[in-house]
Amino acid sequence: MPTIIESLKGPRSVSRNSVLLVLMPILVLALLGLDLLSVQPNRIAAGQGYSLIDIVGVGVAMLLALLPISVILLAWKETKGRLWLCLGLVTLMLLAMPWGIAWFSSVSIGEDQPYARVGLGSGLWVMLFLLMLMMIELKGRLSLSRFLWAGLWLVILGSTLAAILGGWLDPLSLMQEYRSRSDQFIEALRYHALLVGTAVGISLFVAAGLCLAMRRSQALRGGVFSLLSIIQTIPSLALFGLLLAPLAWLGATYPWLGEMGVQGIGWTPALLALIGYSLLPMTRNAYVALDGVEANLIESARGMGMSPRQIFLQVRLPLALPVMIEGVRITSVQAIGLAAVAALIGAGGLGTFIFQGLGQAAMDMVLLGALPIILMALIVDGLLSALSASLRKGRLNG
Repeated sequence: MPTIIESLKGPRSVSRNSVLLVLMPILVLALLGLDLLSVQPNRIAAGQGYSLIDIVGVGVAMLLALLPISVILLAWKETKGRLWLCLGLVTLMLLAMPWGIAWFSSVSIGEDQPYARVGLGSGLWVMLFLLMLMMIELKGRLSLSRFLWAGLWLVILGSTLAAILGGWLDPLSLMQEYRSRSDQFIEALRYHALLVGTAVGISLFVAAGLCLAMRRSQALRGGVFSLLSIIQTIPSLALFGLLLAPLAWLGATYPWLGEMGVQGIGWTPALLALIGYSLLPMTRNAYVALDGVEANLIESARGMGMSPRQIFLQVRLPLALPVMIEGVRITSVQAIGLAAVAALIGAGGLGTFIFQGLGQAAMDMVLLGALPIILMALIVDGLLSALSASLRKGRLNG
């Protein structure tokens, strides 16, 4: 029986997960109202779109819609148990996607259609985007550990990879674009990773030197950060254009530089531009991290008789390392995206597929370049975030 005071307060407010309650109805509308997949007789001809109702009929479509509707009902009253059920249902929907596409491909394309291909419709992209947002929301609400979070995505990606390696997704237009350009794709992927890795590595080395110089001379601090800020504000294409003339002149004037690849277009301006964009976040994070070590810790180390070199290497640098790695993470993710634009000046990489696809109005080729860039950025972001968090945890335990 409620007490008098509880009765006066009125009924207890029910906690609802507003994020799921907003996203999931949109997903239901996309599932039932938009085209999920399409079939093209060949690469050039326009495809015929199919909604879920077209594919499985009204009755089965309504049954399948019960899955996201269940999430709406569960999210109406948020409890820990209900959120775990929501996570299971959202994961199940992500797992079902590649196998649903595989089933549709097998029934919609016959052996007498060797050039036919299956395209991903707008509804499928909307659903994928919304499901990923829900996964992030549920991760935060349930405070999932990194181990469990990584395990969930490994299962989802493993399921998709199994469908790909088993040949179930071969009729997919994206897979057909990959098969016809697999050698170029692998070379572009390797080139993209090499360009980003070189730019980030050189930026790290230069940023470390700048930080040490600024710590010795405070007068440098304002000038260095102002210069790096100016570089950061220049649009990427404009920066490529500014580098074109001086590099072309250097390559023409000094043949040995030209033989090393220094020219107005290609690898050199792309690398210099990526280094220029990477320096500000890298330098700022490293400087703030090194400068932010508590003074009493430095004094304690000095009191123990440690030399300035020992204090830097054994106290200041280990304590600053997590924040410095955050700078490397931001820089790496930024460089992975910017390297795609470098394809416009002949630097190669995955951006080549994006711009070729845009020129030919072939969205599958655009995706062939864009999806690995997104995946690469997510992997680098996740690995460096985990490393930074691990170092922070180790520092706290220490």
